[in-house]
Amino acid sequence: METQNLKDIFSEGLFEDEVRFMEPMKNHTSLKIGGPADIFAMPQDLSSLKNMHINLKRNKIPFSPIGGGTNILVRDGGIEGAVISLRSFRRTGVLSKDNEYMYLFAEAGTLLQRIVNFSKENGYSGIEGLAGIPGTVGGAIFGNAGAFGYEMKDVLVSVEVMDIEGRIKMFKAEEINFGHRSSSISRNELILAAEIKLKKDEKEEVSAKVDDFLRKKREKQPLWEPSAGCVFKNPAGLSAGKLIDEAGCKGMRIGDVEVSSIHANFFINKGKANASDFIRLMEEVARRVKERFGVVLEPEIKIVGRDNVNG
Repeated sequence: METQNLKDIFSEGLFEDEVRFMEPMKNHTSLKIGGPADIFAMPQDLSSLKNMHINLKRNKIPFSPIGGGTNILVRDGGIEGAVISLRSFRRTGVLSKDNEYMYLFAEAGTLLQRIVNFSKENGYSGIEGLAGIPGTVGGAIFGNAGAFGYEMKDVLVSVEVMDIEGRIKMFKAEEINFGHRSSSISRNELILAAEIKLKKDEKEEVSAKVDDFLRKKREKQPLWEPSAGCVFKNPAGLSAGKLIDEAGCKGMRIGDVEVSSIHANFFINKGKANASDFIRLMEEVARRVKERFGVVLEPEIKIVGRDNVNG
């Protein structure tokens, strides 16, 4: 659809500063890679989101959500249709608590580390292992974020979702199928908010665990460089990073994409990297690992978008 037609549909008078057109997705991903989204929508509240959804559906424009952009590779042609960012949905609060548990409310755009820091400061356990994981609560739920034996699903009570028809639904955590860095929530569904359950614990112990996990991450992961986190899933009983390292791929580079010398399952944007080179490097690394060990590596990062703007 032509940009002018999109502008006519999303008139500035209705959505003010909430919509951008042909917005470079490299500005919204931790990898700093990605072509333009036809529409980049940033609704300020639920009413605005509902109006946007009505416009998108009426005009048959596809849409997909984005959280913190931390586990995603957007192709060089960008994304057709609309990308919806709920970055303004950041309300949090205590729903209830007793002698053993605290129940929190968090909107999808809330930074995950805000919840981790809250647990650390108030002495509540269950989420310590997610320390240092970037992104939002919504993204953490969608991808079942986890580390050190902790996963987002383990502290989740319920999730509020807007489906593709614009209906708002509530799902209990047990109604959602969670896997390794995955969930049964569709990319066409928008996670709006969640209820999170944390257990009362010794404040000093929780704080020490959070600090220890952060230290380990800083030692073993290139957190200071642009990346999308782990590129490949760990095969059963194996470490993808170790396989990549032992296949001689550490430091391998195509264009401005490089296999990290700190952690081989992290690919780094060394400056002006593009998605095509990133995918080529993924394919070459996977080929070498299969050739050396007979193991097929599967992507952990989500690859989305089109190869070029015209298709």
